[in-house]
Amino acid sequence: MSEASIKVSVLRYRPEQDQQPIWQDYVVPYSDDLSLLAALNYIKDELDGTLSFRWSCRQAICGSCGMMVDGKPQLACKTFLRDHPNGVKIEALAHFPIERDLVVVMDSFIEKLESVKPYLIPKDVRALEQGEYLQTPAEMDVYSQFAGCINCMLCYAACPQVGLNPDFIGPGAIALLQRYNLDSRDGGAEERKALINSEVGVFNCTAVGYCSEVCPKMVDPANAVNINKMASAKDFFFRFLPTNTKGCK
Repeated sequence: MSEASIKVSVLRYRPEQDQQPIWQDYVVPYSDDLSLLAALNYIKDELDGTLSFRWSCRQAICGSCGMMVDGKPQLACKTFLRDHPNGVKIEALAHFPIERDLVVVMDSFIEKLESVKPYLIPKDVRALEQGEYLQTPAEMDVYSQFAGCINCMLCYAACPQVGLNPDFIGPGAIALLQRYNLDSRDGGAEERKALINSEVGVFNCTAVGYCSEVCPKMVDPANAVNINKMASAKDFFFRFLPTNTKGCK
């Protein structure tokens, strides 16, 4: 083959025939603008139609194509093979059960997102005739960073504590919780506090910070975890303060 090519090694798992995951190598035509997702689609279309992986938008919006690329959690659509001139090794996201090839089981992740009550819990119930719950651009800016999560799960694959304790609610869910706690229209922080303070809450985090490093949308889930650690610590210590300060000088 005269044209340039590159080797893509995929850790495959087909439950109907494989006892355990096995490596399979593919050679694909190379160009400087070739993304890993494009390479995987070439393999799927031209070399091996049995290869399974998730993808949708190709623009780092949907979060579907997360996988381990040479051991690092990345989006396939944002990864270019020019940065891997000696070939690349692809695996399913770490810390998740493998359903097939590069497809992982997402059930536990979805349950964790649901557990933080990711919806507005109004401070005051308004009648329909009172109109919308209004918010200024400045109030939206307070939480907008944490609203940028695309649920790609890269932060979970990067988090060593998720690997050690699968029940830990994890960085992505805590960032989502923080998004709603900071929303000026929301009054649900107290309802979410029990989860934050629980055995599966923020103090599982050991402050590695790798979750924020791999985030493709710069959400900074590590910061959300730290903010809630401080809030949880305050709750713990404040309960020992006297509630009756009458006569204190």
